[in-house]
Amino acid sequence: MLKNRAILPPQTIGIIGGGQLGRMMAIAAREMGYQIAVLDPTPNCPTGQLADHHIQAAYDDMDAIQQLTEISDVVTYEFENVDLQAAKYIEEQGKLPQGALALEITQNREKEKQLMKRSGLPVPDFAIVHDGEACEQAMAELSYPAVIKTCRGGYDGKGQLKLLSEKDLPDAMNFADQHQHCIIEQWISFDKEISVVFTRTQTGEITIFPIGENDHKDHILYQTTVPAQISNAVKKQATKATKKLAEEMQVVGTFAIEMFVRGDAIYINEMAPRPHNSGHYTIEACNISQFKQHILAICGLPLIDIELLQPAVMINILGENLKPLLNMMPTMKHGFVHLYGKAEAKEKRKMGHVTFIAEDLETLNEQIDQFKEATTHD
Repeated sequence: MLKNRAILPPQTIGIIGGGQLGRMMAIAAREMGYQIAVLDPTPNCPTGQLADHHIQAAYDDMDAIQQLTEISDVVTYEFENVDLQAAKYIEEQGKLPQGALALEITQNREKEKQLMKRSGLPVPDFAIVHDGEACEQAMAELSYPAVIKTCRGGYDGKGQLKLLSEKDLPDAMNFADQHQHCIIEQWISFDKEISVVFTRTQTGEITIFPIGENDHKDHILYQTTVPAQISNAVKKQATKATKKLAEEMQVVGTFAIEMFVRGDAIYINEMAPRPHNSGHYTIEACNISQFKQHILAICGLPLIDIELLQPAVMINILGENLKPLLNMMPTMKHGFVHLYGKAEAKEKRKMGHVTFIAEDLETLNEQIDQFKEATTHD
């Protein structure tokens, strides 16, 4: 492991994955004077546009992984579905301070939920099934509504099916037969969803960003509001659970945990072992962004104490919102626009985000109402 060895500019940071998270990591690293190498199969990908080296190859191409490892002084990743063999190889070379364990757990919903349960953390009731018959048996024990998900893969609502009543059971059984390794979870009726974005160093130092409150549309994060409107009791529980998971998994770098809130109770939903969409607000609203804090952590440098400078709302820009946003920009007096450099504006594809900050939530809401009126089309 790369314990306590500082990686200093202009050394090279390697990034597996060339999407928007890699791009924003690269921007933060570039500001500090680092060089960037990226591995991504897509030509002119968002991170590749900013990189010194772009290795254009599949993520599981071990020759490409070796090449990235050789030209980089430290390696990180922008998504959790990194090939585990590749991650273990980079870790063995002493260049993956995040390690392979967090990836191994977050790639697999069964391992993720079992870890949470072993840690004594609140999670919805769940069952692991491998075929339709096991699904039927599990639903005899669990109650409706429930949700069945693939244990591997799936994001933004993909790879899952909601079961409202017994009439949905045949579809769930087919889903289990088709995907084989699945998790069925009790559906939690919740008041709101929050996410805790934090950063931890190789020596165990941890900083937690202000908790965000998330709103989704069609299973895709639409808006994050900070600070979340939650009680002190919820805040304390969320913070305590975050620290416990961070220690259990020996997290290094920026990491996110999504939770449901019902009354003063929390239920942990999912984890992401890298910077998160709900943490984008930190670029303008905090004294340091989730991306720069991530770079400090993986490079063995001390973290910055976090301050929220102003309340903030981050809104995702999907393919269908891009043209209205561009039309609005010539007269737009509020909001910080971030576009990711993606070639094609497909529907439901994340093309960018806009962050609004203001001295108070009332002013913030006025700005957002104007923005939504101009950019949202039913």
